[in-house]
Amino acid sequence: MSSSAPIPLPATNGNSHHFAAVDVGTNSFKLTIVRTDPSSGRFLTLHRLKEPLVLGLEITTTSSAPTISAVTLDRAISAIRRFQHLLFSYGLPPSHLRLVATSAVREASNRSEFIRVVNEALGLHVEILSGAEEARLIYLGVLQFFPVFTSTVLTIDIGGGSTEFTLGFKGNVLFSKSLRLGHVTLTQEFGDIVKMREHIRNELENSGLIEKIKEFKIDVVIGSSGTIKAIEKAVCKGYVLEMQENVGVLEEFVKREWRFTRHELRCLVERLYDEEEEIEGKMRRMGFFKRRAVFILAGTVLLDEIFDRLGIEEIEVSGYALGEGVITEMLGRVFKGFDLNANARWRSVVRLASRFNNKKRMKAANTCASIAREIVEGLRKLHELHNDGNDDDELSVSLDDRDLEYLDAATLLHNIGLYTGKKGYHKQSYRIILNGDHLQGYSTEEIKLIALLVRYHRKKFPKSDALEGSAKEVLSEGEARNQSAGIAQPLSGDINMTIERELEHFRRRNLVKCISHQHLRALLLLSESHSSGESMFGYSLFNFIYVAA
Repeated sequence: MSSSAPIPLPATNGNSHHFAAVDVGTNSFKLTIVRTDPSSGRFLTLHRLKEPLVLGLEITTTSSAPTISAVTLDRAISAIRRFQHLLFSYGLPPSHLRLVATSAVREASNRSEFIRVVNEALGLHVEILSGAEEARLIYLGVLQFFPVFTSTVLTIDIGGGSTEFTLGFKGNVLFSKSLRLGHVTLTQEFGDIVKMREHIRNELENSGLIEKIKEFKIDVVIGSSGTIKAIEKAVCKGYVLEMQENVGVLEEFVKREWRFTRHELRCLVERLYDEEEEIEGKMRRMGFFKRRAVFILAGTVLLDEIFDRLGIEEIEVSGYALGEGVITEMLGRVFKGFDLNANARWRSVVRLASRFNNKKRMKAANTCASIAREIVEGLRKLHELHNDGNDDDELSVSLDDRDLEYLDAATLLHNIGLYTGKKGYHKQSYRIILNGDHLQGYSTEEIKLIALLVRYHRKKFPKSDALEGSAKEVLSEGEARNQSAGIAQPLSGDINMTIERELEHFRRRNLVKCISHQHLRALLLLSESHSSGESMFGYSLFNFIYVAA
């Protein structure tokens, strides 16, 4: 057993804006780290790390219940320790971190030993979730991805050792059920697909699940976690049509729909079943599904039976699941008055970004948004320094929480147009945002503003007529706020001289370590726009932030 000393987490003086959750699953361990906005409670994912580890359960002569082997336990400690190194760098207070274990640990006869060893080796507490609690938290996670708070939602989450079903409405669980039907356990227990199907049907019928769910009028069915997301990806990328040889190209240029139908699922099941008899087919599957290739047939067969028994014709796919649900609950404890439905606008932004971006581009957008917020927070501190009575100069721009929300949305969406190629992608991103009912909860004016922020984050700055129309009304409000505060100052004289003077001012105060001439040009244009009556508010700031990122 690993005996390295635990890495102590900081005390309560850690970073209050970061939260993290570790999901100790049957097929893998997953770490999610987010940055929150204290004013609204909305969060932005900074890191998603995954350790591929199957918690192998063995039947011993001393216990009829499965047991986590010593080798597997040692690997689990090593995986969590790798997470711990990253967590320590964020300075999380203990109340902002939660480790939860699901089916494999829940059913293990030595689960108490697992908890004790993790605590002794790493100084961390692992909480074992009941099936009902796991289902409830998954539902909370789904609510942070889809604006379905006022809808009756059925969530289905297929894990390695169990499947969780939850019926929810307005944040409350109407019914939940956890069945010992997982893609790992089914693969391990059944080599024959016919017998596997019979077992799944018996479990579904005998559980009382079908009768209970049919008592409700369901508005939408939502699936979550790796298996269902892998199925959606296979459908989207044309796996059934044998287009997988072009998957590398499609990954860049095909948008994800994040849904699939009963017919599409059935076609995938048949395709995977046919591949069982082909060496070439199995190799193709391994190339596409990677580690999940061993378990994907069981997962699709299980979902196919669920669709059949519950009469499901289409399922939406959530990018959030248990980890985000755990974080959501922590936010509710830390931020008083936290509203599960308060972030419908932000969720629609995240969902749109997820639809058009692959993992690499999504990570880049998250990084850009995070840096943007850090810079704005720095500018706010600069504003306080300028207005504390000890400085003759005044900062030209003041940004409130609503301005920052527009900026957050623009940074997260700035690269969605890359799915068609790099050339002119900022214009394509602009068209996607503007021409479609993607952003829910935003007014027409606000949507146009976000689209314009994205349109002008690169290349030329906008001309004065770019804001003609409704977006100018939104911008004028911000201008009025700045003018009423008495902080707007027009630029005068040669722009280059002004830039050099301000650049020296920034460097002298060590407020920005590596600010460049181009950064200052954007920032000063921002100031100019506020004072000239042709307010560009975020265009120049966003350009400034994007270049800095």
